[in-house]
Amino acid sequence: MDKSVLNALKDEAFGIRCSTIREIASFGSGHIGGSMSIVELLTYLYYKEMKVDPQNPKMDDRDRLVVSKGHSGPAVYATLARKGFFPEEWLSTLNQGGTKLPSHCDMTKTPGVDFTGGSLGQGISAAVGIALGQRLKKQDARTFCIIGDGESQEGEVWEAAESAGAWKLDNLFVFLDLNGQQLDGYTKDIIPQLHVPEKWSSFMWDVHEINGQDFEEIEAAINDAKLIKGMPHMIVMNTVKSYGYIPGEGKKANHSMPITKEDAEAAIEALAKREGRV
Repeated sequence: MDKSVLNALKDEAFGIRCSTIREIASFGSGHIGGSMSIVELLTYLYYKEMKVDPQNPKMDDRDRLVVSKGHSGPAVYATLARKGFFPEEWLSTLNQGGTKLPSHCDMTKTPGVDFTGGSLGQGISAAVGIALGQRLKKQDARTFCIIGDGESQEGEVWEAAESAGAWKLDNLFVFLDLNGQQLDGYTKDIIPQLHVPEKWSSFMWDVHEINGQDFEEIEAAINDAKLIKGMPHMIVMNTVKSYGYIPGEGKKANHSMPITKEDAEAAIEALAKREGRV
C-alpha cells in the first residue's frame, strides 16, 4: 500500500474513533467495545473498497454492508456521517428521543444502513440472501458482512455458512471480529471459539486470517479473496475490543460503558499522544 494512502486511512480512522467516542459520550454510555474493534475495517471498506454513493444511498447496484453485530452502530454512524451520508450533527443525538441513530443499526431510520441489526446471528443469513439476489440480478456488486465471535455461538451462523458454501457465493465477503469477548465476559470462559479458520474452511469457504487493526493486512486479504472464484470469503480478524478507547482496552466489562464528555476528551487526548498526533 502506498504510504500516502496508508497515512490517509490512518487519519480517517483516527477521526472516526474521535467521532464515535464523542457520539457515545453525548448519550452518556454506549457500546464502545465492539464499535472500536472494527474502525479500521469500516474505514477501509468505505474509503477504499466499497462501491457506494452518499448522494444516492439506495443505488440499486451498490455494494452492501450488513453489520450483523448491530451494537457496533456508533462506529458505523460515525463512518457514514464523515463519508457524507448525513450531517455529522446527527451524531450528538445517538439513542435519544426522535433520533435517526438508534442504539442498534436500523435501515428504516439511517441513510446508508443496509441491514437492521440487533438479533445476533441473523445478519449473515440476510447477507447470504442479498449476495444471492445480486447474482440472480447479474449485478456487478458485492455483499460485505461483519459478525462477532460471541455471535458465532448462534446456530444460524453455521446454517448460513453451509448455504453460502454450497451456492458458491463468491460475491460474499464476511469479516469475523475475533476480539475474544462478548457481553458477559471472555469467549474462552463461555464457549471457546477454537479452530475458527478450519471451521469455515470445512464449510467450503475461502479463508484468510489477519490482524484486523492493520490496514495493509486488510487490503491484502480482500485483494487475495477477490482472486478466488466459486467460494464465499471469510476474513478472520484478530482484534482488540475497545481498541483506541484506551480506558476500555483489555477490560472485561467493555461491551457497553459509561462515558462522560470529560472522559471522551481525555480518551481522545490519550489516543492522540499514543499515535504521535500531538
